[in-house]
Amino acid sequence: MSQHYDVIAIGAGSGGISVVERAASYGAKCAVIESSELGGTCVNVGCVPKKVMWYGAGLAHAIEDAKDYGFAVENGGLNWEKLVMKRDNMIGGINDWYYDYLNDKGIDVIDGHAAFIDDKTLDVEGQQYTADHIVIATGGQPIIPDDIIGADLGMDSDQFFNDIDEEQPQKVVVVGGGYIALEFAMLMNGYGSDVSVLHQGWPVLIGFDSMIQESLRREMESVKITLNDNDKITEVVKQDDGKVSIKLSDGDSIDDVDALIWAIGRQPNTHAIGLDKTSVKVNDNGMIPVDDEEKTNVAGIYALGDIIGKAPLTPVAIAAGRRLGDRLYGGMPDRKMNYDDIATVMFTHPPIGTIGLSEAAAKEQFGDQVKVYKTDFVPMYHQLTRHKPKTAMKLVVLGEEEKIIGCHIIGLGADEMLQGFAVAIRMGATKKDFDDTIAIHPVSAEELVTMK
Repeated sequence: MSQHYDVIAIGAGSGGISVVERAASYGAKCAVIESSELGGTCVNVGCVPKKVMWYGAGLAHAIEDAKDYGFAVENGGLNWEKLVMKRDNMIGGINDWYYDYLNDKGIDVIDGHAAFIDDKTLDVEGQQYTADHIVIATGGQPIIPDDIIGADLGMDSDQFFNDIDEEQPQKVVVVGGGYIALEFAMLMNGYGSDVSVLHQGWPVLIGFDSMIQESLRREMESVKITLNDNDKITEVVKQDDGKVSIKLSDGDSIDDVDALIWAIGRQPNTHAIGLDKTSVKVNDNGMIPVDDEEKTNVAGIYALGDIIGKAPLTPVAIAAGRRLGDRLYGGMPDRKMNYDDIATVMFTHPPIGTIGLSEAAAKEQFGDQVKVYKTDFVPMYHQLTRHKPKTAMKLVVLGEEEKIIGCHIIGLGADEMLQGFAVAIRMGATKKDFDDTIAIHPVSAEELVTMK
């Protein structure tokens, strides 16, 4: 005998929780199925623990900066175990809150692994469930290569947050050139670890504006992060002392490594949920194609979040889930997710904020109609410090009206300043609109409205 709901979400991450929460607010009977912790990647092994660690690394930088402001302070060393304990306690509190929150909303939490039996039925640990609407929101998982001998001696980002809890790794190698890899590299560098980045022939930050790529690289080099552009890993060997040695294609090796972190990409969690028992179309890479309403090719089955190959970001999954709930039960048939001009932040040191097209992408699409405004400077905070990371900004504009189609910032405060500018850009702001806005002085953000 199966149990029936109006909406079932497979996966209690950002997207799954958002759709059932919104649908339940309209009176729908909802459930969410989760085989691990509530909150998904973001809460447990992604955004939240990363941001805590980023703050900690920022404090390490601030201690050094304080000396240049005249304070008699010293970095007495980090109690890594205490930091990790407090971080994990905070996450545990969020997990507990989710159970109470969902219960208060009348949403059932079904613990276990969900798998389709057919297009209409799910099995969870021997119990069957059906729903008018089934939403697949299973997220993704980090990749560890299977073609490198000894690769499993390293760890992925999930394992970093779950397993390194007692002692800070002093020598770290991060493999990858995307934002996750570089966030890890810079936060561990901030804590004082010896960090190397291997991106094995791939450009750093593919798809980001060239100004961001170049500025971040300069900053990484200035803080003594070793960047290896081309050498590929041929083998990973465990040393007698438990550390690892990484063999490279040029015959060299990186020895005595405490933590090898693979950050080479993620893959969708769609391979073990019984989609082969359904008529749902799945691409070769595991992504599920959907239309502009998150509908799959099967009526009553939807997919959203990291598994649809559009914008794998937590706020995107939340927004898409809420809009889906609005359409299904809120009487808002035109309430759809717009995947254009999504602002995002990369938590490096300094942080990066970006929205819209890069200069290269804009010129490829619009040619000579594109104009660029840019600036770079040492922000006031760092005028008094020995270390002087620059802030760099770029506006990409289109046509005679100079509509802003790209905004890219790297520098102190970029993570906070972009949100408001993103609203203006999504509303169609032009360079003149920015010019006509009176600057707040003295702040770095004023450069965006005074740029020549």
